[in-house]
Amino acid sequence: MPERDVVSWNAIIAGYVQNGQGCESLKLFSQMQLAGMKADSVTVSSILPACANLADLEQGKKIHDLIRSSGFESDVFVGSALVDMYAKCRSIENARHVFDKMSRRDVVTWNSMIAGYAQNGLGDEALMLMYKMQLTGMKPNSVTVMSVLAVCTNLTALQQGEEIHGFVIRGGLESDAIVGSALVVMYAKCGNIVNAHQVFDRIPQRDVALWNAIISGYAMHGHGEETLKLFYEMQKASITPDGITLTSVLSACSHAGLVNEGWQYFRSMSHDYGIMRTVEHYACMVDLLGRSGCLREAQHLINKMPLEPDACVLGALLGACRMHGNIELAECVAERLFVLEPQNAGNYVLMSNIYATAGRGDDVAKIRKMMKDRGLIKNPGCSWIEVDNKAHAFYVGDKSHPQAEVIYAMLESLAGKMKDAGYAPNMHFVLQDVEEEDKGLVLYGHSEKLAIIFGLINTCPGTPIRVINNLRMCGDCHTATKFISSFVGREIFVRDTNRFHHFRDGICSCGDYW
Repeated sequence: MPERDVVSWNAIIAGYVQNGQGCESLKLFSQMQLAGMKADSVTVSSILPACANLADLEQGKKIHDLIRSSGFESDVFVGSALVDMYAKCRSIENARHVFDKMSRRDVVTWNSMIAGYAQNGLGDEALMLMYKMQLTGMKPNSVTVMSVLAVCTNLTALQQGEEIHGFVIRGGLESDAIVGSALVVMYAKCGNIVNAHQVFDRIPQRDVALWNAIISGYAMHGHGEETLKLFYEMQKASITPDGITLTSVLSACSHAGLVNEGWQYFRSMSHDYGIMRTVEHYACMVDLLGRSGCLREAQHLINKMPLEPDACVLGALLGACRMHGNIELAECVAERLFVLEPQNAGNYVLMSNIYATAGRGDDVAKIRKMMKDRGLIKNPGCSWIEVDNKAHAFYVGDKSHPQAEVIYAMLESLAGKMKDAGYAPNMHFVLQDVEEEDKGLVLYGHSEKLAIIFGLINTCPGTPIRVINNLRMCGDCHTATKFISSFVGREIFVRDTNRFHHFRDGICSCGDYW
């Protein structure tokens, strides 16, 4: 073009940004300035997303200086773009400063700030801002709802999620497949698969994302047969599954021990569904074979993988070695993991567990020394429980909570009843270097038990207890929780890093297969 006006420059810059070529768009922006063409509000609104996507805070601040000098700060589109840029560059204080200075805000501005809080792990602030948004008379839309539901999911804040669901119903958004998918995920990850399915049933037009949400939810809760039934219904509804669908299906087979079905779906992925197998699919299949005791078959699958096995694949096999006590194979796998992830303390702890279970104290000491030499610290067990819209966190042996004395007193009382009913602490799950007679005390202080007891004390009789754990639930806590559920007559849901455990009347939904 022999002559280019600001509209021409804006069009080409926006085009590059929209096609994910942020660096090129920033170069064009520089060329525009060198050519003596003055940027307008559309220009800066277009170029700021490039800074956001590249997380280029320095360049974003330079454009902010240009905005100030050009008098564009009062423009609502420019302000929204600035908020989004600062938030995505993890400069949330600057994002809030811009937001607070804006004299006029539209729903996009509010959404940018709420999403910014959510993306930066500030869930409480995101929820508070949405409530403030409504007080100003601004009506949240589906984008707002998606952000806050993601917060509720990450915080496992079921009560707040239910409040958002109420708003969704009142706002007529429940039939929206995207919002519906977010609701299904929220309920499933917060432990209420029944409500997740009810939301799913109310949505008339179901896309692959919605089907994936409900299938993944059932898989996470360990309901293998139900997951496969939903997968069949999905295909019957003429919805083509994708790689995410098959990951959930294989995961469900793993949790339920459905080896033959798992092999069937794994082998038919390419032929029947046109889906290329990824490392995630192999990890699920290794986990399935390993849990079922087919360790050599799992090892063979890894050896013939066309892809390089990652830590998830090898970690699944190491976990299976722990489950079935195969020390020789565990040592081979652990050696590869120590090279692949030298700073992941979890792998060392798992190998130490395997040695401890086998009574090989010298090898346990070697692993501990290796961790000490490499400056590695075991990730402390932590469990959360939400009561009255407030999350309470507990660590192993935690006595810092204001109700610690009451919690430990009730735990001691229940421990006596459990012993009388046949419960014996499993000392293999004590990793601390303590005397044998003190190991039982350490087990009683595991974070899952503390959170469950706190829930029993602070909720009404009959109320389900929902606990989130940052590690895999240990075998001793699993056994103890079965006893507790039978004594107190409560349903207890525990979500660990692998799945949900639903305890009721002394039985767990996993069938002790996890």
